[in-house]
Amino acid sequence: MAQTVLVIGGAGYIGAHAVRDLQASGHDVVVFDNLSTGHRAAVSAPLVVGDIRDEAALNRVFEQYQICAVMHFAALAIVGESVRDPMSTYHNNVSGTLVLLRAMQRAGVDKLVFSSTCAVYGAPQYLPLDEQHPCNPVSPYGSSKHMIEVVLRDLERACGVRSVCFRYFNAAGAHPDGSIGESHEPETHLIPSALEVVLGRRSQFKVFGTDFDTRDGTCLRDYVHVCDLATAHRQALDYLKAGGVGGVWNLGTESGCTVLEVLQSVARVTGVEVAWEPSGRREGDAPGLLAGATAARSTFGWEPAFRDIDAIVDTAWRWMQNKRY
Repeated sequence: MAQTVLVIGGAGYIGAHAVRDLQASGHDVVVFDNLSTGHRAAVSAPLVVGDIRDEAALNRVFEQYQICAVMHFAALAIVGESVRDPMSTYHNNVSGTLVLLRAMQRAGVDKLVFSSTCAVYGAPQYLPLDEQHPCNPVSPYGSSKHMIEVVLRDLERACGVRSVCFRYFNAAGAHPDGSIGESHEPETHLIPSALEVVLGRRSQFKVFGTDFDTRDGTCLRDYVHVCDLATAHRQALDYLKAGGVGGVWNLGTESGCTVLEVLQSVARVTGVEVAWEPSGRREGDAPGLLAGATAARSTFGWEPAFRDIDAIVDTAWRWMQNKRY
C-alpha cells in the first residue's frame, strides 16, 4: 500500500492548495476536515469529515490509511474572534492539536508540518522579523499557535516526533488556473475584500488607520502567495523524510506593500478604482510586518515564485470572477 500524507484542514484555503501541490508531485493524500470553514468542492482527494478534537475519528483514519506524515492547517484563525471568544480558540487550536498528536503517537507517525503564524511575534521590535525575534503574541490566536510550537519542540526532545512549524505572513492569491481560491464568510482579508468592491459585492472598502509610520500612513504587510506556501510544505515534508531536525521557519517574500499600494494594484489588474474610506486603527495592528525568510531558503531551497503584488492579485482576480464555492 502506498504511503499517504494526511492533510488536516485540507478543505480550507491554504490546505486545499497544499493538497493540490502534493498530488501534482505524486503523493497520495487523504483530507480530514470538519467543513466548518472549508469547502467540500475545494477537495481533490479522499475526504473524511470529522473534527480534530475527535480522537476516535482520527484513530480510524490512521488505521484505514498508511499515513507517513501529517500536515496540519485546521484552526480558528480570525484574530478578532479569538479576542472575543478565547475559549473556543484554545479548545480548537490547542486541545484539538493535542488530540491529533496523541493519535499520531498511537499510530507511530513522527513527521508533522504545522501551520503557525507571524502573530506569535506580537508587536515588532525590529524589521524584518526573523525567527530569533522574541515571541510575545497579543491575541489568543497568536498565543494558541505559539503554545503548540512549544509543545512540538518538547515532543521532539522527548519522543522523536519531528515537526516543521511555518510562521506565515499574509497568505494571498489563488491557484493560477482559477479552480480553487479564497472563500471566507465573512471575508476579512484585504485582497478579496477589495475585489468584492470591484465586483459590486460590497459598497466600500475601509482602511483601518491612515496615520501609521509607513510610506503612505497605512499598514505595511508581507503578502506571500498561497501556492508558494504549498510548495514550502511539500519541501518541508521532503526535509523531514530525509531526517531533518524540527524547528520554526518564517514564510514571506521579505518585501511589503501598504494597504493603499494593494488597492492601487487591484486597480491596475482590474481596471477599476477601489472606493475606500478611512477608519480608525484596529487594536493590535502593527505599522509594519515583514518576514525575514533566509532560513527557509537555506534549509528547504524555498523560493517564492510570486513576488510581484500584481501577479498575486491577478490570480485572486481570476478566482473571484468565477468562484466555484
